[in-house]
Amino acid sequence: MKKQVLLILVLCISFTVLLFGNPANAQGIKGKVTTADGEPLAFASVYVRNLGDGVPTNEEGNYEYKLKKGVYDVLVQYLGYKSQLETIIITDEWVVKDFVLVPQEYTLAEVEVKAGAEDPALTIMRKAIAKAKYHRLQIQKYSMTVYLKGTGKLTDAPFFLRKTIEKEGLKLNEDYTSESVSRIIFTQPNKVEEKVISIRTNGDNQSTSPAPYIQTTFYQEKINEIISPLSRSAFQYYKFHYEGSFFDQNVMVNKIKVTPRSRGEQVFEGFIYIIEDLWAIHSLNLQTSYLGFKIQAKQQYAPVADNVWMPLTHTYDFGGKIFGFEGNFKYLASTREYEIELNPDLELVPEIIDEKVQEVPEEAEKFDKSVSALEQLAKEEPKTRKEYRKLLNEYEKESLKEQKEPEVIQESYYEVDSMAKKYGQAYWDSIRPVPLTESEIEGYRRDDSVATVEAAKMSDVDSVAKKAKRKYKVLDFMNGASYPLGNGVSIGFKQNWTKISFNTLEGFKLGMGLFYRKQSETLLADSVNFHRKSFNIEPELRYGFSSNRFYGKVDFRWSSTLPVSGTTFGVKGGRYIYQFNGGEPINEQVNALYSLFFRQNYMKLYEQTFAQAYWAHKVNGGLTYRVNMTYAQRRELFNTNNYSFYNKSGREYSSNQPENVETDQESFADHDILKLNAEVEWRPGIKYGIRNGRKYALNDRSPLIKFTYNKAFGGISSDGTAADFDHVELGIQHNYSFGVSGKLDFNLSAGAFLSNDQVYFPDFQHFGGNRTIFSNFGPASNYRFMDYYKYSTSSKYFSGIVHYQFRKFLFTQLPMLRFSGLRENIFFNYLKTDNSPNYWEVGYSLDNLFRIFRLEMGAGFENANFLRGGVRFGVATFIQIQ
Repeated sequence: MKKQVLLILVLCISFTVLLFGNPANAQGIKGKVTTADGEPLAFASVYVRNLGDGVPTNEEGNYEYKLKKGVYDVLVQYLGYKSQLETIIITDEWVVKDFVLVPQEYTLAEVEVKAGAEDPALTIMRKAIAKAKYHRLQIQKYSMTVYLKGTGKLTDAPFFLRKTIEKEGLKLNEDYTSESVSRIIFTQPNKVEEKVISIRTNGDNQSTSPAPYIQTTFYQEKINEIISPLSRSAFQYYKFHYEGSFFDQNVMVNKIKVTPRSRGEQVFEGFIYIIEDLWAIHSLNLQTSYLGFKIQAKQQYAPVADNVWMPLTHTYDFGGKIFGFEGNFKYLASTREYEIELNPDLELVPEIIDEKVQEVPEEAEKFDKSVSALEQLAKEEPKTRKEYRKLLNEYEKESLKEQKEPEVIQESYYEVDSMAKKYGQAYWDSIRPVPLTESEIEGYRRDDSVATVEAAKMSDVDSVAKKAKRKYKVLDFMNGASYPLGNGVSIGFKQNWTKISFNTLEGFKLGMGLFYRKQSETLLADSVNFHRKSFNIEPELRYGFSSNRFYGKVDFRWSSTLPVSGTTFGVKGGRYIYQFNGGEPINEQVNALYSLFFRQNYMKLYEQTFAQAYWAHKVNGGLTYRVNMTYAQRRELFNTNNYSFYNKSGREYSSNQPENVETDQESFADHDILKLNAEVEWRPGIKYGIRNGRKYALNDRSPLIKFTYNKAFGGISSDGTAADFDHVELGIQHNYSFGVSGKLDFNLSAGAFLSNDQVYFPDFQHFGGNRTIFSNFGPASNYRFMDYYKYSTSSKYFSGIVHYQFRKFLFTQLPMLRFSGLRENIFFNYLKTDNSPNYWEVGYSLDNLFRIFRLEMGAGFENANFLRGGVRFGVATFIQIQ
């Protein structure tokens, strides 16, 4: 009933607006912006100087701005064209005013022509770079209303999928549009609050957010990992050329051509316009590419306060082709109704001196570390660009230290108004700053009619009931499914397809995982975060048809979770089989493939009847420790099946006892073990973000340092077959990014068995080997060519896996390959134990092939002797798979 009443109210309001109009906004200015040849200028800026506000034109050059009665100074701007200023008087009717813009005429600065004369662009950009942080910090807080329109068009698709696509309601060369209006508030240093006022879309995505488009600024070092022309390192990546200057709104604007020193992905190319003396952005038109997709960004700025210019319009064009699909996508963000709160610490702006070409006056002050940055900013004496940049860096550090939570480096809040999706056409016609094009109007008509038909097929009540009462489907036990029982209780199946496989110990094997889950959550005192509790029972079963042996285990787990901390404890036990290397270096399905088609059985297993109690505590995002105690009876397993499709003579399955340089027959004997395992994980200097009041750790910014201690207690077996040892290990993992696309990943560890009175093979230190053509996920996760168990050890060891990605190396010297998204990597891996030779491997890889694959080539060596080499296939390193 509430929904029906609300719908009636919305319809009544919409009908009233349509019938009588809105008297407060029944007039204004509208028209078209074109060139002298009649070509429409899409997304030109129509700016009302009296109000400090404006709107863009649409793709057809049309604009419409609702205004109250009065006299307005209307300024029309478009990159590369002369601005045009007109005084418009608004009465009771709409004023139709077309603007015809002519190309901008540039005045070249008078430069002394002599050998070695410097391009004026260099001084302009050096000063702009020195002032970049100032422009980023000069506004303490601002709010604005953002209208975002995204229009996408699929222009091509594989011929064999076109009919399927059409059945799903998607047609080639037709526009699909989404619109939203939001109010965004930004507060230094990095807090964004967004409230979505209204959303309209003819697609499935109704959570359109403009924040990613307007939140980034070219005053930052990088924009989505692309080096900004105003970055401190910009001169390493770009060449700048002065194209001339012109006057606009009483300021002189310099046009600077931006050219990459090395063309390719993640660098910009195009033009940036810099305001003389203020050294701020006036506008920009820059292009780049990412993973083979071309991206064009345009921004038109306008003054919103004294000496403060902010973007008025943002336009972004994306286009590209992947796997036979091709499309174009355009986004327009129109920002208006700015409210600005300036930073009082940065009211004074000293004269900036480029010491490379200008004489430094005696009164120019140098940065003094013994004096607070705030005191030095209060002095008006001129400063060189280098000294000013040092001063702003120190000021930013001092400001961050004064924050209540200096470890929080980003904060965002997102809210959707309850009425956001309920507004009708009349509302959008009244609020939309950019008129829709004919193709966009047709798209809305098409999808509105489709939506009406779909809504008639199923009521809200039916859809809710279907979601709440899931019925069993034929393959749920294999695909995975959850069945809610009420009060936070659910039961179901895990995904079980991967539990079907073949190995030489069990033959063909089936497995099944199930779960019982009871969950609850309590709202904390801050009314934002929750205290979540859960209890899980997770049984897992498997049966081997050749071994005729059934295995099963069950895990009882309790967990209590707070925003950045939590505790987990439980018990588990049963009889099950495991790979000797608990890290499971070979996947079950890969082992089955190699066994059945190549008669190679790399997976080695043992049986364990066990009981374990465990406890883990995540103190915060930077510190976690875990403890578990296990008692187990272990049994050696033997091959029971010789089946394979590969039956050529000369190749036989290997024993389940892997080859190793340290073991003897006793290392695989049946035995008992009582083992304590303790682990501490620490991320020093961990940083946090906050999303809608919920704090979360930013793990990729800090290295992971891990300490492990294992203790097996001897004397628990009357026949002396109990494990007895002490083992410690220290490891560190991290990755660093360098410039454009350069990235170093490393995984280093060292350890020792402090005592090794009795160490059985399952407790040796194992390393991530690989003998298949498939490379594991993660660039620094494993060795590429090493045997799985040959160098496993019960002595001292050091392991290092290092991977480096280049932006430009061999093949990527060619711009066309860099533009395709191709990356080149090298890796170097090293292992040394007390009883092994120096094992090392080196290799090269082509990454992001066809945007999803990785092809590796390399070789492994024992000391100076070649051991083996080959090719490995994997998933592109930029794809994160957990």
